[in-house]
Amino acid sequence: MTIFKKIRTLLFTSIIGVVFSTALLSSTANAEPLKIGYSDWPGWVAWEVALEKEFFKEAGVSVTFEWFDYVASMDAFAAGQLDAVPMTNGDTLVTGATGAKGVMILLNDYSNGNDIVVGAPGIDSIADLKGKKVGVEIGFVSHLLLLNALEKAGLTEDDVELVNVPTNETPQVLASGDVSAIVAWQPNSGQALTQVAGSKALYTSADEPGLIYDVLAVSPSSLASRPDDWSKVIDVWYKTVDYILDPKTREEAISIMASRVGVTAEEYKPILQGTKILSLAEAKAFFKKSDGFKSLYGSTKIADEFNLKYGVYKESQDIDSYIDGSMTLSK
Repeated sequence: MTIFKKIRTLLFTSIIGVVFSTALLSSTANAEPLKIGYSDWPGWVAWEVALEKEFFKEAGVSVTFEWFDYVASMDAFAAGQLDAVPMTNGDTLVTGATGAKGVMILLNDYSNGNDIVVGAPGIDSIADLKGKKVGVEIGFVSHLLLLNALEKAGLTEDDVELVNVPTNETPQVLASGDVSAIVAWQPNSGQALTQVAGSKALYTSADEPGLIYDVLAVSPSSLASRPDDWSKVIDVWYKTVDYILDPKTREEAISIMASRVGVTAEEYKPILQGTKILSLAEAKAFFKKSDGFKSLYGSTKIADEFNLKYGVYKESQDIDSYIDGSMTLSK
């Protein structure tokens, strides 16, 4: 090969390399932001800390977060408007069976007291609900909590009369006197306790840890096409968890979260306390397969059985296909 040919070959190779590198950088820079919906639950409001502190920018991943009411966020995900949405593990099955599948790649938390059976004045225990009306959104996670409470009190669903009430209307329904108890999650459960003098918490999710896991569910197509970006999202989450749990930054984190939902930091503290935000080590343990509520797999299986029993959907779901803990477990 002549000197001229060698120079021309090297020059051509260099140009191709520059063009390829430029195209790759341009593609990365111009990649559509990951679209994530979130709603008013402490383990999801926590994303606000990551946004405020620009953790996503530091991690080199482009995201947009859109604020929704909870059910509306699931509807938007099912309609293909979002790449991911935080949901309970049971509702992830519902959305998958009736709308669009989501893969649970991240465990934010489990409810540790924020989901509550609230008794009206004069109702002092779950046993007192025998023969009484209970307001609950049938087929949702509050319904499952109620069934668990009844079982532990030696009762069944046949021992009470269920009144189907949207969760955000439960405080008003309890105040009306039309029911003897309601079941709801924060902030609705807390509003019921505040608005109805003499009402009390009869049973909470703290009585059955793992009954309600809160997760980030990602569309399979987005997960398959952008695994590196989703891995960075997980990194951002655990940086956020550290920020919330660190005594040096906890107060600032609570202020950011409280501001997102329009309450004071002092008002938000007990709500956050009722949510067990999971560290990386804790989350890894719950991603291990086992039966019962101490595993995301076991809890989700129980949720599937509940959904089938109450006609939420007609066919049992393949639990394994809804859970992918590989990214979390690799951290």
